[in-house]
Amino acid sequence: MKSAVTICLVPEAARGPFVFHGSLADGCRAAAELGFDAVEVFPATAAEIPGDALQALLATHGLALAAVGTGAGWVKHGLCLCHADAANRIRARDFIAGIIDAAGDLGAPAIIGSMQGRSGGEVSRAAALDLLADALHDLGRRAAGHGVPLFYEPLNRYETDLFNRQAEAAEFLRSRGIANVKLLCDLFHMNIEEADLAGALAACGDLVGHVHWADSNRHAVGFGHTAVAPAVAALRAMRYAGYLSAEVFPLPTPLDAARRSIDAFRAFTTA
Repeated sequence: MKSAVTICLVPEAARGPFVFHGSLADGCRAAAELGFDAVEVFPATAAEIPGDALQALLATHGLALAAVGTGAGWVKHGLCLCHADAANRIRARDFIAGIIDAAGDLGAPAIIGSMQGRSGGEVSRAAALDLLADALHDLGRRAAGHGVPLFYEPLNRYETDLFNRQAEAAEFLRSRGIANVKLLCDLFHMNIEEADLAGALAACGDLVGHVHWADSNRHAVGFGHTAVAPAVAALRAMRYAGYLSAEVFPLPTPLDAARRSIDAFRAFTTA
């Protein structure tokens, strides 16, 4: 398993659960100094991913790019894949496709989390799931063109009514024949929805593509009450070789959150 830490470039998400905000250069430098293997970046748009500059920063600091988030599509632009307005849905796909291409050019997967949307109004849950499946088929194929997977993240019940539990999301991907899409399993959301974190991860098997390394209160691991040891043991038993990426609040300070995250990563993955 490898470590990663989040860098957010979206001013509208300044209060969001990301460790570093505003500067790729500062975030990459801090990540490298603390010993992280990679960074996970959340840009405002695909056009704002500085491909050559980011590649140079990663090379300078000996870092990889773990993933690129699409959440600004919802937070900044109000776009989602299950919106009642077809024009909004088209713009949402185009936004995500742009991130997939920009991330893919750097050898990294994109993440679909908040942009999945939810049912409501004229869109029933069944209709929303059909829209989601169609989008994931299309966008998964696009990611495959870059030789990377696409990550889909089940969220807690307060953020979506599509999929809240990992095994249900995994069955959805399998039953709909959705290729090249893996799950982003977020320990914060899982702490709310899953009775057994280890069992939930094991049930997903090789569909686990990425893990958000966060405690029950969305602070760094160790600042809440989630029992992460069984989850890490399950990942180890599955031979999971992906990232544990710290998507947490920058509290009490960004450096404290980052340091606590990497210390917990080392403590639990080398035990």
